[in-house]
Amino acid sequence: MTRIAASCVAATLATIALVTAPSAVAYEPVQGPDVSVGQAGNYPTRPGDHGNFSVSWKSEGTQDVTGVTHLTVDLPPGVTTSGALMYSTPYDYTFTETVSPDGRHLDATYVGTMVPGRSHFMKVQVTAGTAAPSGVIRATVANAEDVNPQNNVSTYALDGPSEPPVAAPEPVVSGVDTVTGPGAGGTTVTVTGFGLDSGVVLFGDDAARTSCTNTTCTAVAPGGTGAVPLDVLTPGGAAEAGQFTYTGPGPAAPPAPVVQHLSVRGGPAAGGTAVAVLGTDLTHGTVRFGGRPAEHSSCGRDYCSAVSPAGAGTVDVTVETAGGTSAVGAAARFTYAAN
Repeated sequence: MTRIAASCVAATLATIALVTAPSAVAYEPVQGPDVSVGQAGNYPTRPGDHGNFSVSWKSEGTQDVTGVTHLTVDLPPGVTTSGALMYSTPYDYTFTETVSPDGRHLDATYVGTMVPGRSHFMKVQVTAGTAAPSGVIRATVANAEDVNPQNNVSTYALDGPSEPPVAAPEPVVSGVDTVTGPGAGGTTVTVTGFGLDSGVVLFGDDAARTSCTNTTCTAVAPGGTGAVPLDVLTPGGAAEAGQFTYTGPGPAAPPAPVVQHLSVRGGPAAGGTAVAVLGTDLTHGTVRFGGRPAEHSSCGRDYCSAVSPAGAGTVDVTVETAGGTSAVGAAARFTYAAN
């Protein structure tokens, strides 16, 4: 996946309201990875208004959250979007988004490490139709590591007081129509069950292009090899759907990653130094210091953020992806200070 910025609606200013929507239902702190979602911004209030609002998400508590984070935005009749702009920096993630043909449903996928307390957000551009905007805007977030679905839904009523959002039900899978397909991808898979609204189908660690109703998800398999877990991820949790087996050769491997520059070239032996790794073809990479995995690493196409582990001496910093491991060289060496 690549980071995509959707085109903006023309910035014609009209009467709009700057408001904050309830982030989610009240909940008690939990142990384990926890993702929350909220929204706030300039919502349209009159016919023909243009507006924009932010959908934000973050890791609560003390644990990192990794892997695929799936987001949806549903708009009421008469309100449409042309897409979203991703604003979070640094660019140590990948972000893709699509909009339904009627402009009322936005589906986005964020892949990166979410460090506790740091918010990520996309700005959703919206336009009201010929009637005064009314109804509820609903935003959701989901991640397979999330142990607390109580804060995964945010709602805002355009024409009245907002009620606390209702937590999404836990998804249940009752059947899958196809469990094999070519390694190149492209197989259409239909998953049935209930509680599948706002879902995405995962083939192993990869999110498929998915369309879901309450009882059905239709997904197009990405490329892959061998047998991988098949799961449906919704704001209410993740449901296992069995395995999907790829047949024949898989897709071509991406180019090998290249590390061109480190923002910091040294740090204490105890570790804990924040290092930006710049290069090319780093998407979904794993950063290593002398072969040891970094703490809190997260990679986008050209940028990884990482925290050095404990170490000694001068070591090579490398990035590993599906395309291989970056070559070692003077530009990617990190020196630990002697005790």
